[in-house]
Amino acid sequence: MARWDSGTQARLAKAALELFMERGYDDVTVTHIAERAGITRRSYFRYFPDKRAVLFAGSEKLPPAVYKAVRAAHRDTPPMAAALEALARVGAQLVEQSQDAAERRAVIDASPELQERDRTKRAEVAASIATALTDRGTDRDTARLVAQTATIVYENALARWIEAADGENFASCLDAMTTSLREAILSSTAR
Repeated sequence: MARWDSGTQARLAKAALELFMERGYDDVTVTHIAERAGITRRSYFRYFPDKRAVLFAGSEKLPPAVYKAVRAAHRDTPPMAAALEALARVGAQLVEQSQDAAERRAVIDASPELQERDRTKRAEVAASIATALTDRGTDRDTARLVAQTATIVYENALARWIEAADGENFASCLDAMTTSLREAILSSTAR
């Protein structure tokens, strides 16, 4: 018999999100989450190191997945296109698995501590893109600028997808944000 129940991590994530939405992040403890999920506080730590981690479960897989996707782009693909194509592929997979994205975003947006953790996660994604681009032969300054810009486009596309009332798919949200960036750059250089 398995030592850990395979459904416990999902139960913990669901319980945490419910509690954070009901009480606010600061008013929820690990004990509250564990009790709601039907396990002990001690058992909670087998799955997550702290109460923040339950909201970011699986996010550690994003930087290596994005790195791999950027590296897999055709060698003639320009850096920005390679980064955005990678984010489109990985992002589409991510949002398909995220039924509670709006609630998670609301909890994160309401907590400075979680916002900081979210910024750290975004920086890790940007760093993985920059590393993949330099490994493809892009100079470091360009790679860093492209990575940071692509990550901002991705975050805005994700926000648009979360807010979309009509069920707009992630790829179209990313395309729209890419178009907005292109138009902003072109309008600033036309002067």
